[in-house]
Amino acid sequence: MESRAAPGLDELTLFLTRLTRLLLETSGEGAEGIEETVIDTARALGGDADLLLVPDGAALMVTGPDGDSRTVTVRAFPEVFRLDQVAALKPLLRDVRAGDVTVREADRALARITGARPPYPWWAKLLGIVLFSLGFAPLMQPTWYEIATTAVLATIAASLAVAADRVPRLAAVLPLVVSAVVSVVTLEVFARTPEHGGPVLLMLPALFFFVPGDYLSAAAAELAAGRITTGAIRLVYSVFLLVQLYLGVLLGVFATGTSTRALFDVAAESDLPRWALFLAWIVFTAGTVLAFAVPARLFWPLLALVYVTVAVQSLFTKLIGETGGTFVAAATLTAAATVLARAPHRPPRLVLLLPGFFTLTVGSLGMRGLTTLAGGYVVEGFQDLLKLVTIVTAIAVGMLFGAVLAGRSGERITGSD
Repeated sequence: MESRAAPGLDELTLFLTRLTRLLLETSGEGAEGIEETVIDTARALGGDADLLLVPDGAALMVTGPDGDSRTVTVRAFPEVFRLDQVAALKPLLRDVRAGDVTVREADRALARITGARPPYPWWAKLLGIVLFSLGFAPLMQPTWYEIATTAVLATIAASLAVAADRVPRLAAVLPLVVSAVVSVVTLEVFARTPEHGGPVLLMLPALFFFVPGDYLSAAAAELAAGRITTGAIRLVYSVFLLVQLYLGVLLGVFATGTSTRALFDVAAESDLPRWALFLAWIVFTAGTVLAFAVPARLFWPLLALVYVTVAVQSLFTKLIGETGGTFVAAATLTAAATVLARAPHRPPRLVLLLPGFFTLTVGSLGMRGLTTLAGGYVVEGFQDLLKLVTIVTAIAVGMLFGAVLAGRSGERITGSD
């Protein structure tokens, strides 16, 4: 009996270890769903599981039907760059829970998912990052100059991001390198006169892909849901990434001999027509699909959720202010994504949430606050940082409220269904 039970337990442990690692690797937007997913999957396969979770690791204990157990430590760096794997995982877990596949079949299928090549070539990711940045550019300054500048700077930033996929040493310091290069080019080429806006406003769209506004919001959401350890660690890491970007901008300032007083935000006069602002979200969503390896078939539903989020935020900002508008938009997006993801044939909630979530994140406020402080504008800098804290909290509480409104447990905010 013991010899027959051990291989089954080992197979279950291997599968759940592989599953936990994939969930950790794709948990950059929050780790709340990992424990639920692993435990439910283990029970569907006739076993049991328990997790002690931190953002970059988990202690996984698997128990078989006969009471034997295995304990495994799983480590993985949390990111969100392979949403094709997240989308492919949902139907597999659905089949597991329905009892349609064995442990061995599930493990082979999961191995195919984790071993699959990205759905798009490297140049498509580069193009995606550029489009992602261009979609955000009008939010900084609605000018044609901002868009033209972003096209050049985002191409430089995207080239470095793609290179980092092949050079691990560059990946370790990528935010610092990208912000320093973008800072130098901006100050030397594009920000020679204030009539086109302040240099930070010109830099930020090209840095949006690297600004951890989504990590900050996810950290606050985890804290709001009572996930103190994961939320606090993710918050510290988010601040570290933000400081890296800030330091890179300062290095560019020092390298070009520019005064830090030039870092104060000066917005140029708008010259973009309204239709360009409307179409920017199409560009942004297309960029998100390519940059984060989202299956192309999901473009239209994601675009619809982006427009709903932006429309709700714009409407309620006019009615009750920016903080209130952000709260209502976060709640609406979370509730909509939660309800839509319940259908077995629809994408997981993380994929539905992410593009709209990006429209709400506010990492740029942190960058602007730090650089404004560095320029000697203390009051304005602290105003930006205070606004950052306020808006991040509004997003987190709004997501929690939206999850509860949709009938989902309050602790399960950003995980996959």
